[in-house]
Amino acid sequence: MTPHERFLACMRFEAVDRPALWEWGPWPSALRRWQREGLGQAHNPPQFAECDEKLQCGVDLWMRPRFQEGVVLEDDQYVTQRTDRGVLMRLPKSPDAMSMPQHLKYPVSGREDWEELKKRFKGRDVERFSEDWAVRCERWKEEGPVLLLQGPRAPSLFGFVRELMGAERALTAFIDEPELVHDMMEVNTEFLLELLPRVFEEAPISSLFFWEDMCYRNGPLISPAMFREFMMPRYRRITDLARSYGVEEIFVDSDGDVSELIPLWLEVGINGVYPMEVAAGMDVVALRREYGKDLLMTGGIDKRVLAQGQEEIDQELERVLPVAEEGGFIPHIDHAIPHDVPYENFVYFWNRKKELMGIG
Repeated sequence: MTPHERFLACMRFEAVDRPALWEWGPWPSALRRWQREGLGQAHNPPQFAECDEKLQCGVDLWMRPRFQEGVVLEDDQYVTQRTDRGVLMRLPKSPDAMSMPQHLKYPVSGREDWEELKKRFKGRDVERFSEDWAVRCERWKEEGPVLLLQGPRAPSLFGFVRELMGAERALTAFIDEPELVHDMMEVNTEFLLELLPRVFEEAPISSLFFWEDMCYRNGPLISPAMFREFMMPRYRRITDLARSYGVEEIFVDSDGDVSELIPLWLEVGINGVYPMEVAAGMDVVALRREYGKDLLMTGGIDKRVLAQGQEEIDQELERVLPVAEEGGFIPHIDHAIPHDVPYENFVYFWNRKKELMGIG
């Protein structure tokens, strides 16, 4: 089976030649630690080369043209820079720093900014496809990777607003400027509906992956009522289009406790969720009991146990992997591997995971 065929068979609870093998990579600081611990400088962990080939199709799903990126200010410890998405951020210079960037300013602060920026989201822009797009499509059809319709933090609805306004400003806009939020989501929805038919017609897409990151440890960042008003009708238009082209496995990426949103995603045709973050209470064993074959999942292995030891790793794998035997679930770490994980622990985890899954 090709990775594409294996993925579809798994998600459809059909027989596979072997289980799908996916994994989430390490934080840059974790990788440098592993290189110091025996992996060797400039070497990448060989385990990831064993994974099923999984690719994003590379279609540009964001604004065109981008902002001019560059450094605005720097000192001995920090650098302030503008990204090509128009975000001004401050981040530490140290490659081993384990901290999130400080976001200072976003490109949309209100209606005036958005009216100017919305012109950059046009779905019929041919430059959104690479010059070798047709060649790549033919190669994908021959080689059969898992091919995702996904871009960096796109496609999205809540995530789209958050990326342009920042989380705090976006959340207040749902209350104070609902017309603005509606317009931003509608423009992005129309943009996607213009762009996606060509992708679905020409590329052998395995799955459409939304990016939202709209939950935290205690639940969603907006209420289910807001979700229904702002997002559900637009999701439905996009998922209906995808299914009209035969793309039936539609996932959403959100960290945090997504339990309140799962039934709403299912209602609008999104049938898969990842990464099922264990620290936020997402238990794939319990979710399988609750939703059965209606809910597809990937992830679900607690990244924190990799810092503990072999016994804890064994217990976590023995807890989670039986769900994968049923199908509809690809087990892997529930987010990037943190820097407190020794390389020998990751190697043990990898080999033990493959052993228990019956992968030689």
